[in-house]
Amino acid sequence: MNLGLKDIRHNLGRFLMTAAGVAFLVTASIGMIGLYRGIVEDALLIIDRIGADLWVVQGGRSGPFSESSAISSDMDHRVEGIAGVADVRRFVQISQQFAFRDRQLRASITGVDYPKDRGEWVPLTAGRYLENGHFEAIADASIGFGLGDRVRLGQDDYTIVGLTRGMVDMSGDGLLFVSVNDAMAIAQRRTSEEVLLARKEPGAGQSTSDSSVQQDSKIAATLITLEQAADEKAVRAAIMAWGDANVLSKADQENLLLNQRLWRLRVQILAFTAVLMLVMAIVVSLIIYMLTMEKRHQIAMLKLIGARNGVIIRMIAEQSYLIGAGGLLFGLVLSHLIFPCFPRRVVIDPADIGVLALTMAAICGFASLFGISRALKVRAQEILS
Repeated sequence: MNLGLKDIRHNLGRFLMTAAGVAFLVTASIGMIGLYRGIVEDALLIIDRIGADLWVVQGGRSGPFSESSAISSDMDHRVEGIAGVADVRRFVQISQQFAFRDRQLRASITGVDYPKDRGEWVPLTAGRYLENGHFEAIADASIGFGLGDRVRLGQDDYTIVGLTRGMVDMSGDGLLFVSVNDAMAIAQRRTSEEVLLARKEPGAGQSTSDSSVQQDSKIAATLITLEQAADEKAVRAAIMAWGDANVLSKADQENLLLNQRLWRLRVQILAFTAVLMLVMAIVVSLIIYMLTMEKRHQIAMLKLIGARNGVIIRMIAEQSYLIGAGGLLFGLVLSHLIFPCFPRRVVIDPADIGVLALTMAAICGFASLFGISRALKVRAQEILS
């Protein structure tokens, strides 16, 4: 006879309410972990998909994602001459806010080196890749464009020729892919008043930036694809010898983002998740203890008729684990219903759910100890009280 299940059937409403309370805590935990996973996935999206072996960035810097980087737009011609380099592409990424149909939209404008790169590494949901070096764009659906829409960026109108989904930057802004030359033109946009004032100022046209690179002709990075038999260390050493450039591998970029740019966020989310687990442990412990206190009369009766302590321990432990299992199940269902509606990506990783299930098992086991300890102190004589 399974006393734990029989007791739950007898108080099904209370069990469902308790499991629902635990489910909300589980949902919050899944959301916190999933939000961090989503931010990491967004941050590594371009690094993983663009297919570059090495990134040439501004000397002394670790750009373009973990900090700013500005290199000469003709850096690709210098890199092409190095032995072992199979392909070189320019890369630009800027954040831009612009008006579209009386709305203010925001996008991360990403320049791809057309015609070497037409954006084929971007997964399209509609339309086509870039077929012209100017005034065409591929947009993420989150920006709010439709296929064929025309939007004014800088001084020119761009036609949306392709749509993608889930391509956003670390901040959650949708990516808008244009050619590198168009991205540079958009970045250099100045109002007519700015141009007139700059012409009147002494020394107009001279850069005031500390960078050795003319800011009007900057790109963020040059992407290198190595030949199969190329010596990566030799290529890296040849570029580093110039002095004005730094070279980062894909692993370097991932390490910079995860262990420097995002490590505070990771620690904070882990701290919040630990607090949620602690609250869950306290809640489940109190519930099991209260349920045990309510069953003192039944426990005394069991002892009076000769039931072993093992039967009572199993009854309380079963209830604790069933509450945990029910909470986890409800929490997963809620997560899959709620989180797809969130504005940021929330990744529900099966490995994280596995760790969460093990943690909950430990919490339920720990929580049941309070109830078991109280139940073992109940005497058979209490049936008369």
